[in-house]
Amino acid sequence: MAGLHGGAGVAKIFFLIIFIVVLIVGGLLWVDFLGLIDARETLAPILKIVRLDVPEPIEQPDDLYLLDRERLEKQQEALDIFEASLVAREEGILIREAELEELTSQLEEKQKSNEEKEKSLNEALKSYDNKRANLEQNATYLEGMPPQNAVSIMLEMDDTELVDLLRTSERLATESGKSSLVAFWLSLMPAERAAEIQSKMALKPED
Repeated sequence: MAGLHGGAGVAKIFFLIIFIVVLIVGGLLWVDFLGLIDARETLAPILKIVRLDVPEPIEQPDDLYLLDRERLEKQQEALDIFEASLVAREEGILIREAELEELTSQLEEKQKSNEEKEKSLNEALKSYDNKRANLEQNATYLEGMPPQNAVSIMLEMDDTELVDLLRTSERLATESGKSSLVAFWLSLMPAERAAEIQSKMALKPED
């Protein structure tokens, strides 16, 4: 009987010790919950043994500026997105400007080419007008000379110049209603040269 009473006493002491430990741990957790002390790290090994999860501490729970920082972070993210859109828009504008510059350069080159063509055409027309005026002046001058003297000057010309001169003389005579001296001039030339000039006058189109 003494052995039974001794075993019961040991069991009571063991359960009392466990009960006291539970009260101590519970008290520490309650004090930690109230924020008076930080007992989580101290009790973590014991809680893991009894398979109780240790709540993760909230980073700076008493930080009065936590909400402000979160709001600023969101604003910064929005600004970063807006900045990225501005950069993309700027790149698009730069690409468009490059395309417009290339198009402008092409238009300028085309305009310059057209101006050069127009200038060449004007010069050709001016040259033609000058040549026409010179031929009319020379034809009028030769018509006022003695025929033999006029023929002597004509024989010094090459065939192309002579053909243009004779045709101009014929045109002026027709326009003024006078008789042309071309046939008479040709009769005063060597027969071979006269025949060659007449042949070229028939083949060469009138200007």
